Amino acid sequence: MGRPVYITIFSYLMFSIALSGQLPEFNKNEPYKRIFVETDNFGESYLSILGDTYKKVTNNDTLQFSILNDLSYYWHTRNLKKALQYTQEGLQLTSLKENTLWNGRFQITQGAILLRMEKLDSAQIVLEDAKTKVLNRDLAFLNTQLGYVFERRGQLDRAADYALESLRLGNLNKDKKAIALAYSDLSNIFWKQSKFEKGLEYGLKATKIFEERGINDLDYDFTLYVVGNNYMNLNEYENALKYYDHAKSIGERYGFYNNLSDIYISLVELYCYQNNYEAAEKAGKRAIKYANLLENTFLLMRAHLSVGKLQNLQGKYSSAIVSLQKSIEVATENFGDDYYLSQAYETLGKALAGNHNYMEAYKAFSEYDKLKKKVFTAESDQRIALLQTEFDVAQKENTILLQQTKIKKQYTKQILTSIIIGLLLFLLVLGFVAIKNNRRKNVLLQYQNEEKEFLIKEIHHRVKNNLEVVSSLLSLQTAQINDIKIKDTMCQIQNRIQSMSMIHQNLYHGKTLTSIEMRTYFMNLGSYVLDSYGASNRISMVYKMKEIELNVDIATPIGLIVNELITNSLKYAFPDNSEGTITIELVETESLLELKVTDNGVGFTEESEVIGTGFGTKLVKLLTQQLDGKMVLKNSDGISISFEFQHHKAA
Repeated sequence: MGRPVYITIFSYLMFSIALSGQLPEFNKNEPYKRIFVETDNFGESYLSILGDTYKKVTNNDTLQFSILNDLSYYWHTRNLKKALQYTQEGLQLTSLKENTLWNGRFQITQGAILLRMEKLDSAQIVLEDAKTKVLNRDLAFLNTQLGYVFERRGQLDRAADYALESLRLGNLNKDKKAIALAYSDLSNIFWKQSKFEKGLEYGLKATKIFEERGINDLDYDFTLYVVGNNYMNLNEYENALKYYDHAKSIGERYGFYNNLSDIYISLVELYCYQNNYEAAEKAGKRAIKYANLLENTFLLMRAHLSVGKLQNLQGKYSSAIVSLQKSIEVATENFGDDYYLSQAYETLGKALAGNHNYMEAYKAFSEYDKLKKKVFTAESDQRIALLQTEFDVAQKENTILLQQTKIKKQYTKQILTSIIIGLLLFLLVLGFVAIKNNRRKNVLLQYQNEEKEFLIKEIHHRVKNNLEVVSSLLSLQTAQINDIKIKDTMCQIQNRIQSMSMIHQNLYHGKTLTSIEMRTYFMNLGSYVLDSYGASNRISMVYKMKEIELNVDIATPIGLIVNELITNSLKYAFPDNSEGTITIELVETESLLELKVTDNGVGFTEESEVIGTGFGTKLVKLLTQQLDGKMVLKNSDGISISFEFQHHKAA
């Protein structure tokens, strides 16, 4: 769950001057207090007072702009259109009065609202433009917003970049709120990566800082929710519920529709873990209710997803399919968050499989795998780990520099010898840190290379397993079919899937991750097809070829071609269970690959009756065209089919 953009828009207003006695509605004993910066003790009527008052403030631009930003901030948790109207008014006023600084601050507010309205590109544009207008102390909050843009797009490594930059700026400016926000964001990113212990560590750091402030604001509320998520995935359900309830009470106190929808989405999952499906159903309805109130597609998509997961657990697969299709329909082309889309397709695949719609289930799982690879890449995971390491090192170096500065101040009057010794020690420390960093980076690079190879093998293993699952499903379905023609067609489909599965199995077990040794592959494929037709005792396979390694891009279609030709020979070349031989030849030259499949069966004549659907022949022709090859068929003492493929296509 990416951090919603209901961030404290005014965390960067800490620099504001005292506002006592400047509003007609407030006196010196009760001055205006900034929302969630100086106070959280107000009700909904307070907004009406601010809405009626800010237009009367004509002698203090800072005060007027502060109130407008307060209104935009609060309303964007419950009414995005109204919040945007206040923000646009602020942009017009600051442009009219040529106040570049406040214009940039209103752009940060505008970017936060546009992000919540799913306009990610527009949000990024205005936030980048604001960089040149605001002060250094505003940049932590601005970088936080840019981080959410990339998190919503599923680019977790880029999001971590901005979170760590916000943390650096927070430390530089001694801004505890910015530090707490950064820790909260890192907690959420680690949770998305299933690093729940690390996520919990950062979440608890954030809540400690928020509680020291004594303000129950949106960011504190969201952080409680993120801590609850990490506890739930660590199976500490009581702790998770405690944090969810705390977050829910704050959200209900101030009407934070976005927070409340998030919390109820997680409560659906928590109640499911506890087998309390009745409570989970109620939570799902409330999640949808608050998402609709805010008119937010991101929350609505996830709310329908949570309900679909619940219905799957209840065995209500038809209802689950409806809920999950709604979830996917809500996610438009510009939805951006592949993390939740991948979950939606995975859950839809389970629902379709539960409803015995295996072909559509396979399509959904394929989409899930594609999206998951985009989000959970090895590069993203390693980049976030590296960023964290670099930041920890930078903090240690900053600590050392501060200590050295204090030493210099304390001993400035000491003799020249002491100064030289201090400088030498300083240089030695820097040299030690540099050596340590280089060693750490070398170890990290080696680990990254090993991890990449492992992940690629895992991908092939996963694909192989998925294909075998599909093959098994087809086998189960075939066993229930009485029609011989349909059974035969299902068997052919299984063989085609198995030929592709063997490719990925060879990649997983092979020495290289990009090529297949074809002789061994053909032998395994031939044995499998013979067994599937019960022809192992009467048909011999001959492999006239050396060990040849081909790239997976050409090995896969060639494997499908050979599978079709062996199957065709078994079905038509040896009638009445006669014996025979099938020969496979593959020759590699500098410019060509030559494939030949021959059988010594009965052959055919022009008068021979056409048998079968012809799909296998069409498939072979299409695969040959895909490889830019040509096919020659000879009918003499059986059937001989030869192919020539351009060698560069296999490279």
